[in-house]
Order: sequence, then structure tokens, then C-alpha cells
Amino acid sequence: MSFLAKQFRIARPTQQLEKVIEFYSKGLGLEIIGEFYNHAGYDGVMIGDKHLPYHLEFTFHPAHTQTHPPGNENLLVFYFETESEWQQTQEQIRNLGYTPVAPENPYWLNNSVTFEDPDGWRVVLYNGLYAIK
Repeated sequence: MSFLAKQFRIARPTQQLEKVIEFYSKGLGLEIIGEFYNHAGYDGVMIGDKHLPYHLEFTFHPAHTQTHPPGNENLLVFYFETESEWQQTQEQIRNLGYTPVAPENPYWLNNSVTFEDPDGWRVVLYNGLYAIK
């Protein structure tokens, strides 16, 4: 069996849409590649790199308040090709007022730093690329 989908989106709700946009765009350097307002009561934004086949979507609906993160091992991991890019991204996030948090899994203590986004979801910045085998 082979993977047939050519794109994917990771989507989740938030009650802090503007803060989440700031974290992922100004902090991580991702760009807004799409957005919508009052679509069946929802506002939303797609954030990523328009040249890549995947992106994040964050939605807001005033009546939906259950946006709690599922746990400290639900991670969004970003891999950086160079140490300077990794350091720059950490600095951008720290400049927004975020500080690293201790990862639950000790694997992430080496070559990475973990932050929580405005909703408490864990984001790992890894110094290096994942070696696909």
C-alpha cells in the first residue's frame, strides 16, 4: 500500500487566534498562506510555507471553548538545517516572551529546545534534520 495524498494539514481550534498567529509567524517565521472569516461562524488561518505540501490551520469559534492540549507528549517538531537558523528561531520566540519548558521525554534534552505555544501545545525546535531511512 502506498501513501496517495499529496498534501496534509494539521488543524486545531484555539481561543487565542491572534496570539497563536504571532507565535507561529513571528516566532517560527512561518507565513500566512490562507485565512477566512465568519465561515459558518468560524475564523481561521493557514500557516506554513507556500512551497511545501503541508501546513497548520488554527480555527476560532466563540462557542467552542474546549481547546486544551492533550498532554506533554503531543509534540509539533520542527527540524532546522543549520544551527544559526535554530538559534535565530529560539531568539525570535524568546523575544515574544516565551521561555523553554522541560520536555517530558528525555530524548528531547539533546539537540533541541521545547516551548509551549499560547494554548500550551508543545513545540520542539530540533537542531538538525531527521534522517529518513
